[in-house]
Amino acid sequence: MKVREADKGGHVAAAELGVDTFTDGMLDPALPMLGPVASGSRIVATTAPGCWGPMITPSIKGGHEVTRPVAVEGARVGDAIAIRIQAIEIHSLATASGKDQQMPGRNLGDPYVVPCCPSCGTVRPATHLEGIGPTAVRCNTCGADATPFTFLNGYTIVFDDEHTLGVTVGQASAERIATQARRYARVPENSQQNPVLALAPHDLVGLMARVRPFLGQLGTTPAVRMPDSHNAGDFGASLLGAGHEYALTEAELELRTDGHMDIDAAGPGAIVVCPVKVEGAGVYAGDMHALQGDGEIAGHTCDVAGVVTLDVDLLPGVTLEGPVLFPRVDDLPVLARPFSSAERDRAAAIARHWDVEIEETAPISVVGTGADLNLATENGLERASRLLGMSVPEVRNRATITGAIEIGRLPGVVQVSFLAPLAKLDDAGLLELAQQQYGE
Repeated sequence: MKVREADKGGHVAAAELGVDTFTDGMLDPALPMLGPVASGSRIVATTAPGCWGPMITPSIKGGHEVTRPVAVEGARVGDAIAIRIQAIEIHSLATASGKDQQMPGRNLGDPYVVPCCPSCGTVRPATHLEGIGPTAVRCNTCGADATPFTFLNGYTIVFDDEHTLGVTVGQASAERIATQARRYARVPENSQQNPVLALAPHDLVGLMARVRPFLGQLGTTPAVRMPDSHNAGDFGASLLGAGHEYALTEAELELRTDGHMDIDAAGPGAIVVCPVKVEGAGVYAGDMHALQGDGEIAGHTCDVAGVVTLDVDLLPGVTLEGPVLFPRVDDLPVLARPFSSAERDRAAAIARHWDVEIEETAPISVVGTGADLNLATENGLERASRLLGMSVPEVRNRATITGAIEIGRLPGVVQVSFLAPLAKLDDAGLLELAQQQYGE
């Protein structure tokens, strides 16, 4: 739905666009995009719960439901899109999550991509809910229990009215919520998923957690068709030589955009800079999380429905291999945070004594992905090296003494964060963003 429009270059592009429709789990550069929106525009996106709902809905092809991609006017391959996360509003009253286990005999090599009914063999069967609990997801063709995943250890968590805290509940409450799963989850009207609350997991009871929302999926459309949850170097590695129609070669996997980051710094106030690998860019969002510790060590976290407000700007000629973040100061590693005036004065005194000039720097966080954390770290270091025109050993030194390697998600998403020279940021076309985020 277009909310407001502005004339750009003799034709109409949206200045603000509302999005409330979703993919079927696939990102495909051949499919039409919504929009376009003009550079400097706003996207207001309704998002559906991410992992678990789609995971127990075999007809969804990619393991997630993300918003339909939006074209940005004038975006060409080799440009970048700066996305400012202005606000994240959680709508879900409760959610369920936990450590998963794949159900044997219910997939053809990848339960996210090619689930099948264990009884009739239908691939990606349409399903419905019968009752509640672990066997509630039923095949429309034969009626068999057909969920590709169940919980090894799961929980149902409810939120306060302000969405500042959550508390996990016991069996009776989880089952009562399960009978009204879609209402408690606030699953959007256009979502196809079976709400995970229907499974009523309740292994953790009375656990309190802070709410700290962010987007697990935020990015641009890859230049090759792929499942949305696999648009990263770790999950994407499972597509290499796979025995299904979405198999990729190593060269094709390089066409990913790493939109599935699960980096908790991608919350309100952050700037996420994304590569453009298809004409129009194709900005999409999803997998909103209420909270998550670094690493998403259980494999899943508290997926919620909500609305996210994004401002998008086209950066012509700024070429990236993968995402770059300018997080809020509080989300930066301590050593990567900008220096105070007092710290700068003390450093200047040391510099005068030793006859050196203080380097002017600003924080940057370069995302790396790979099949495991070592490969993801190497990928992030090499991307930072090429982006900023410095050697990998120099990046290693800077990340060691002015930053950190942070784990976004196991098995293989990291942030290489450090203080970068302003001149290098300027050469890369990123200085203005850094100054906007952290000051002159």
